[in-house]
Amino acid sequence: MILSELRDYIHQRQSVPLSDIVNHFDIDEDTARQMLDVWLNKGKIRKQLATTSCGSSCNKCASANTEYYFWAGSVTVSNILKPTSCPDN
Repeated sequence: MILSELRDYIHQRQSVPLSDIVNHFDIDEDTARQMLDVWLNKGKIRKQLATTSCGSSCNKCASANTEYYFWAGSVTVSNILKPTSCPDN
């Protein structure tokens, strides 16, 4: 995968969970994060966890489902809700 393909994918979708990136490009989470770091460092995308506790407190939520990436200047990250499948709901 080329970095520009990842950039274009996020730009088209405006917000995307890490799990979608992993599935779409058929790569593992660590590889995806390394590539995402390039665009994070350039200020093209932003990263946000779905909630501050989900994925870290009880460890029952997969981090890839709670980690979102946004195109810079796109939707407000505060609009992301806690996943409905979270056992703490």
